[in-house]
Amino acid sequence: MKRIGITGQNGFVGTHLYNTLGLFPDEFDRVDFDKTFFEDDNKLDDFVSKCDIIVHLAALNRHESPQVIYDTNIALIEKLIVSFERTKSLPQVLFSSSSQETNESLYGVSKMQGRILFENWSKKNNSIFTGLIIPNVFGPFGKPYYNSVIATFCNQVAENKETEIKVDSNLNLIYVGELVNVFLEEIRNPESKTLKVQHTKEAKVSDLLALLNKYRDIYQINGEVPNLDNKFELNLFNTFRSYINHKEHFPVKTTKHTDSRGSFVEIIRHGIGGQTSFSTTEPNIVRGNHYHTRKIERFFVIKGKALIQLRKIGTDEVLEFYLDGEFPSYVDMPIWYTHNIKNIGDEVLYTNFWINEPYNPNDPDTYFEEV
Repeated sequence: MKRIGITGQNGFVGTHLYNTLGLFPDEFDRVDFDKTFFEDDNKLDDFVSKCDIIVHLAALNRHESPQVIYDTNIALIEKLIVSFERTKSLPQVLFSSSSQETNESLYGVSKMQGRILFENWSKKNNSIFTGLIIPNVFGPFGKPYYNSVIATFCNQVAENKETEIKVDSNLNLIYVGELVNVFLEEIRNPESKTLKVQHTKEAKVSDLLALLNKYRDIYQINGEVPNLDNKFELNLFNTFRSYINHKEHFPVKTTKHTDSRGSFVEIIRHGIGGQTSFSTTEPNIVRGNHYHTRKIERFFVIKGKALIQLRKIGTDEVLEFYLDGEFPSYVDMPIWYTHNIKNIGDEVLYTNFWINEPYNPNDPDTYFEEV
């Protein structure tokens, strides 16, 4: 069992790494971190002394003063190293540097010099240090106007705000889940080195914005799942979905066509394959209480009364949606949200489920956790 602490645990990459480590409870023990530890030597020392591995992600990315960015990032690293020395700790250290190391900005300089500080400490103490030079990262839950242009565009497009391309450059991109897998590989196979993490997609800013606008028109407005030609587009689509205001958007009611023969309701139009299922649920019975990290899933109630609940992993807020088969409607499940459906009526609940990939028992992407 490896004890792992993540500075910047609640940040964009930190949240994804922390939650992914939680999928392997027999392999990793997560040591919780809070940014206030940097202001209290005793708390920082206690954190450091508990860790076999420390992933240093905490950093200031943006500020009106570049000097403040530089001073803050170097100070955080120096505080960690001093704590290592006070506690005589020699954890394996992984550091997230940036491809901006060479662009001469004070942010880039802070990353390069911070990596060198860790390297010097590691060599002096014969410990393991891995510096990762990382390209542009995108994914769900990134902070708009801070983490990436994709986070900003997703927020703007989902909320129908004005978008502006300042420089239509080519971006070297990596999805946050792919980056987390790189961290896991280095954690499981520790080695002192500097690793230039390879990007998995190159794309122009204008092309990214065009895709996001397409997702809004096809999915957010019309309720269809677009054709997703490759893994990058699936990751970008799931990223976009995370910026839709779930409270306001769901449940989505559909048109019921009724005549003397009965009624007809269209459940989903989609540009990709998958698996469609039908279930009956007895009164007061709950299905689900699990989450997915990549799958797109739709719950469509066609008869009876249901309560669908969602909760983002690592948070306490529960979103509740009430659906009635008299007014056929659906809720789509965001990735990294545990979800369930309960029959709250007096009759059998009829539900159709669609998911974008057939169930694979060897790779189910289904993790159980109570909402």
